[in-house]
Amino acid sequence: METFTEPKELTVNPTYQTQRQKSLQILTDEMIDTPIIKIVTGFNRLPFCFTLQSCYGHFIYKGQNDPHNLMPLPTNKNIGKVKYRIAYIALCVENSASGNELLSELSKVPSVAPGNIQFCCAEWFWRKQVNSYALQVEPDRFKHKDTATIDFSEALRIEKTRNDFFIRLSELLEMIINKQ
Repeated sequence: METFTEPKELTVNPTYQTQRQKSLQILTDEMIDTPIIKIVTGFNRLPFCFTLQSCYGHFIYKGQNDPHNLMPLPTNKNIGKVKYRIAYIALCVENSASGNELLSELSKVPSVAPGNIQFCCAEWFWRKQVNSYALQVEPDRFKHKDTATIDFSEALRIEKTRNDFFIRLSELLEMIINKQ
C-alpha cells in the first residue's frame, strides 16, 4: 500500500467538526495498540485534530508470527530476516492557527531519526479525509510501503527509533496541552 506522499497545504474543510465528531464516536481503546492509547487519546482531546489510524509497529520473524506482536525484539540472538509493519499515526488537522502550529511541530519530529521517520500525506487518506497527515517510522528506502523485510540488526535500530518516536510524540502532546 502506498503510504508516502509529500505533505500538502491545509485546505478549507467546512465539515471538519462533523467529521471529527463522527470519527471520535466510533473509536474505542480496543481499536488502538495498547502502548499508544494515551498518545492517540491525547491527540483526540485537542479540538484542532483527530486521529484517523495508528499502529505501534510490529515485528514478525521466525518463532514470532503474530502480526500484532507488541513484544520487544529479543536481543540475545540473531533472528535473520524480520518483517516490519510500520509504526505511524495519521491525523486530520483543522485549517486554523492551532492546526497550522500543530503541523509545524509535527514536521520537526523526523529530526528524531532522519532517514527513518517521515512526515507525510498518504494520497488514499487525503481522498477519504482532506487535511490528513501522517508521521511514520520506516527506513527511507521503504517509505512508500507499509511493510518492509529487513535484517535483524536494522530491526533493532528501527525498534529503538519507534520507541524514541512515540516518546517524542508524548512530549509534543504534553507541550501542546500545557500551552492551551
